[in-house]
Amino acid sequence: MLIVKRSPSNPLIIPSRARSFEAVGTCNPSVVRKDGVTHLFYRAFAEPDALLTPDRGFSTIGYAKSRSEDSFDEHAQVISPTEEWEKYGCEDPRATCFEGKWYVFYTALGGYPFGPDNIKVAVAIGDRPEALTEKHLITPFNAKAATLFPERVNGEVVLLLTAHTDFTEANPRPTIGIARAKEVAEFFDPAFWDRWHKDIAEHAIPDVRRADTEHMEVAATPVRIKEGWLLVYSHIQDYYDEPNRIFGVEALVLDANDPRRILMKTAYPFMVPEESYERYGLVTNVVFPTGVCIEGDTLHIYYGAADTSCAMASLSLPHLLSTMSEESRAAFMQRLPENPIMSPIEEHGWESRSVSNAAAIDLDGSVHLVYRAMGADNTSVMGYARLEDGLHIDERLEEPVYAPRHESEQKQGKPDGNSGTEDPRLTLIDGVLTLAYTAYDGVHEPRGAISTISPEDFVAKNFNWSPPVLVTPARVGDKDVCIFPERIDGKIVVIHRIDPDICVERFDSLEQMETIERSVEIMGPRSGMWDDIKVGAAGPPIKVSEGWLFIYHGVGSDKVYRLGATLLSEDASTVIARTVAPILEPVPEWERVGMVNNVVFSCGAVVRGDTLIIYYGGADTRIGIATLSVKELMSRLLPSL
Repeated sequence: MLIVKRSPSNPLIIPSRARSFEAVGTCNPSVVRKDGVTHLFYRAFAEPDALLTPDRGFSTIGYAKSRSEDSFDEHAQVISPTEEWEKYGCEDPRATCFEGKWYVFYTALGGYPFGPDNIKVAVAIGDRPEALTEKHLITPFNAKAATLFPERVNGEVVLLLTAHTDFTEANPRPTIGIARAKEVAEFFDPAFWDRWHKDIAEHAIPDVRRADTEHMEVAATPVRIKEGWLLVYSHIQDYYDEPNRIFGVEALVLDANDPRRILMKTAYPFMVPEESYERYGLVTNVVFPTGVCIEGDTLHIYYGAADTSCAMASLSLPHLLSTMSEESRAAFMQRLPENPIMSPIEEHGWESRSVSNAAAIDLDGSVHLVYRAMGADNTSVMGYARLEDGLHIDERLEEPVYAPRHESEQKQGKPDGNSGTEDPRLTLIDGVLTLAYTAYDGVHEPRGAISTISPEDFVAKNFNWSPPVLVTPARVGDKDVCIFPERIDGKIVVIHRIDPDICVERFDSLEQMETIERSVEIMGPRSGMWDDIKVGAAGPPIKVSEGWLFIYHGVGSDKVYRLGATLLSEDASTVIARTVAPILEPVPEWERVGMVNNVVFSCGAVVRGDTLIIYYGGADTRIGIATLSVKELMSRLLPSL
């Protein structure tokens, strides 16, 4: 689990009319850090060349440098067309300082309109980054995004490139491949590439696209880490559906001695376009990672934003690596060995089909669960269980403790259709224990409801709940209601979800709660990530010294329910940090197969000492427990970057 922190100085470089070669755009930065200086090469857009590229900006390569990471100066144009094979522009540099020389590989545009026959790879070479005096065309075939490894591998020079990036019937999909030579100059020989291309499959790294509709491209120059070669690359979803393309950033670890072998990979993008400078520009919704450097345990990623500006983001390298294998992802939270701790009981008709989604409250020395249960008629009611140590069931009642009472909870659809009281959350506030849940009649939109009880009666199992009050509007998909466990600025704060976003509302008191009439969003889905369809509250937020720890569920385009974590500000108005990888996802069979497959869904958690205990439903059928150190979770949400 990890977060990505964008530089507060973003965008780092923006177009400037003062320099005509970059008057329209500055993007796709490649960086080399040397002797305390960050050298940055970038694609620069000028106004269209009326004679050569009348319909689009003319591209060359710019250069700037910085000693502070976020303030680049001394801008200069260092690569511009001088050869026929680059007459129509130079794009997307990848720079390496290798054995005393500077090599900047780039995309050479040799014809217009641009197409597979005139888009190739070239290189500029020099003794200094701002003085590149030698040029060569590299590939005789369509290719982009070539970059030289910064050191030899088993005595050989290694070049990484994306071949056939532009669709043709003969080559409909891109190939990321490795080329090896004794010296760099061998890459200048067309005969070398004829031999290489003849056996291109032998040189390719495995295809890591998750669907044939996707595209991948070499992005940043690989960096050596102890585990191998870290390759941050561009992964594009729905590539062939231009209006719906999603540019994401992912990573691989390649074998140190044979970079064709993948040792680890990310399961999801860890960056997608979110900020305004990434979503709006010459090409909307683009984050394109073209440069990386490592400082201690921090990985800095330089990227092009919306094909308009240069930007930078940082993340913890150890945290990134911890998300790059199935084993480490599954082990981030510790599942209780006895899981599932609760299953349906056939003899109890009201919970004979499923038990799931338990609210949790720590009172009087025990953790009390109020959980959703279903029988053969698919009517949701609530059961009760008590866990003195928070981990093992000491008591489980044989009858439900909450059942449908309001007309919005009474079955109005088919006799075996879903209805009832669903997904409870418990909060103790103002000395009152408040149950928030979803009321559903099987026909109309579900609504959020609230009922209260004194904590003394609850612990004594005198379940004399107050009449339910509906707090979300009719005819609106609004559920996942929960309440913060203390007042904020004198107000009671309620979380709810108006599909697909998480919203908050504030009330003066429990007694004065009325139907929510506005949508105040605090977080929503992220296109192209594991939570790109909808998000919703898990249990009530938990107070920590830095603000509010808030566990939420997210649903992706694969229809899988996973859990993530956020840190909210003390006033509950701002998301300070949000995980870009889930903290829990369905792994064992009981989480993957059930009434609803591939679901982990939580409605409650407690903290005991440094341990966060999350109670969750698996596949909407059983209940399990997963634990995590609060300190560890907070170190992931607020890493030292």
